[in-house]
Amino acid sequence: MDLAETAQALLSGDRRALARAITLVESARADHRAQSLALLSHLGTRRQSLRIGLSGTPGVGKSTFIEAFGLLLTALGLRVAVLAVDPSSARSGGSILGDKTRMERLSRDPLAFIRPSPARLELGGVARRTRDAVALCEASGFDIVLIETVGVGQSETVVAALCDVFLLLMAPAGGDELQGVKRGIMEMADLILVNKADGDLKPAAMRTCADYAGALRLLRHRPQDPGGFPLAMTVSAHDGTGLAPAWDHIQTLVQARKTSGHWDKTRAEQARHWFTDEVRQGLLSALTREPTRGLMTSFGDRVAAGDLPPDAAAAEFLRLLGR
Repeated sequence: MDLAETAQALLSGDRRALARAITLVESARADHRAQSLALLSHLGTRRQSLRIGLSGTPGVGKSTFIEAFGLLLTALGLRVAVLAVDPSSARSGGSILGDKTRMERLSRDPLAFIRPSPARLELGGVARRTRDAVALCEASGFDIVLIETVGVGQSETVVAALCDVFLLLMAPAGGDELQGVKRGIMEMADLILVNKADGDLKPAAMRTCADYAGALRLLRHRPQDPGGFPLAMTVSAHDGTGLAPAWDHIQTLVQARKTSGHWDKTRAEQARHWFTDEVRQGLLSALTREPTRGLMTSFGDRVAAGDLPPDAAAAEFLRLLGR
């Protein structure tokens, strides 16, 4: 890959170049990683998109919501990139990557770009290189980057370190108000959207929204946000009800955070977080190479044989590694 040519194509908004670049950064090969680092360094951070993270339990309608919401944004003339993280099989390691088939209308929109990616063995709802893919989308000039997580539950909070606004999609009758005060993913959300508020499910959606609204009042108010946030509201991806008000609330929140300086502060903290994470991942990767790999294997065999407890073996291994 000609990095200079690819970078120029990316900056001009070439969708094929963006797809090839994301494939490059997602590769696990060492030579590809070196190329991707060079490409990302060349692109820099001159452009910023609005990053919106979206999470929710499987079946809540994340893909349907993203398509309806994305079409609303493209109708306003905004360029929208969707990074959909798909769960991977713990046995085979494969992923279906079928999100584009669920977003048929949005995938045909010239102002939209959809890229499904496998989660592999990563926890937290996002893939290892989702952050790099977001940076590529920003460099390519997209106004909005929607990050759809795997949808695994209340521990899915890593996406909050990627996005500027975090949306949590809930289903009608998804639980009482106690669910709303549980720590974890609930307290990370900026907006709780109760989806499927249409037809026979509308009364249940209204009750669920009221439960979450009451629970949110018990949580500590964030001083950087305007009054009323975080908030709960009902939406329907099926008939489009509530999508425009949700976008209005997002814009209000973003503007308040930019005015207060919280936007830049959060971006800086996120950069520091991903630097620390990259160092941590690099150290763990180094442990799988010789000579450390042989030492790890030796201690692992002793633990498996019952000669050493895991904690004592780990302490001894770290002591030898420090020497």
